[in-house]
Amino acid sequence: MTQKDLFIFDDLPLQSVELIELSDGEILWVRHFYAPEKCNALLEKLTQDIPWRQDNITIAGKSIPIPRLQAWFGDEGMNYSYSGLKLEPVPWSPELAAIKQDIESYCDTHFNSLLANLYRDNQDSVSWHSDDEKELGVNPTIASFSLGGCREFQLKHRAHQDKKLSIDLGNGDLLIMKGALQHNWLHCVPKKRQHCEPRINLTFRQIVTK
Repeated sequence: MTQKDLFIFDDLPLQSVELIELSDGEILWVRHFYAPEKCNALLEKLTQDIPWRQDNITIAGKSIPIPRLQAWFGDEGMNYSYSGLKLEPVPWSPELAAIKQDIESYCDTHFNSLLANLYRDNQDSVSWHSDDEKELGVNPTIASFSLGGCREFQLKHRAHQDKKLSIDLGNGDLLIMKGALQHNWLHCVPKKRQHCEPRINLTFRQIVTK
């Protein structure tokens, strides 16, 4: 079931908000979380300032380069690992800390870490996966914020392959994934045939510490 509404959050622009309720998860899609001018300035700043790196991951025993650039930010000690890759956090920059604070206020959730991805062109992508690593705990809330070129965000159900969903995420869009979504659904950003502008995706997470 989908619900739509329009409202203003503080000094942010008029937003289109769509709630996608699933039987085993929930997605809140906020279009234009920031105004275009602010998004464009952030895109330029973060593209230059983030210490982007080309990492390798292990799949089926083979080490392969990730088809995008990435960086891991977080509070001290918020280490993260997936597909044989271990990441230690870079301290928050003022820009990323401000974005985090705005999103935390919006969705009433605290985040202590961030995976930043840079999709340089239409050939950069991320394959099917879910953010269900043990460090994220049970039913994690993931806030995904997009800057730059529009890219298709696809989802499919783990047990029911006929259940699929596709969302075109544009400049300034915020996607909040909640509930059991990460345990029941997979998601990806596929390659595109057509040229597309560079895109930065910021996925804020809460690493669970004992």
